[in-house]
Amino acid sequence: MIRVTLRWKGDEIVSFECKGHAGFAEAGQDIVCAAVSILTTTCVNALETVAGVKPETTAESGLMLISLPRNAGHDAQVILKSMRQGLSVEAQSSAFRP
Repeated sequence: MIRVTLRWKGDEIVSFECKGHAGFAEAGQDIVCAAVSILTTTCVNALETVAGVKPETTAESGLMLISLPRNAGHDAQVILKSMRQGLSVEAQSSAFRP
């Protein structure tokens, strides 16, 4: 199971941890892991290139830990909350449900 844990300070996300394996297929062939990886990696890249924030990062096999500097700003929160939206089944738009 992949577990993404968001850490909040008030209404702001200050860090997230992503760990585990989906188990849909073997490591390296798992499309669920690939989807989560794309969302989290795009989030980190956008924090740097769009929001201008340099997060502290730890990335190992099966683990990604991202911590924001203080006062990362509004754009960083939009990016992080967009990642949260993409990872949440409950939060998916009804336009994409059968």
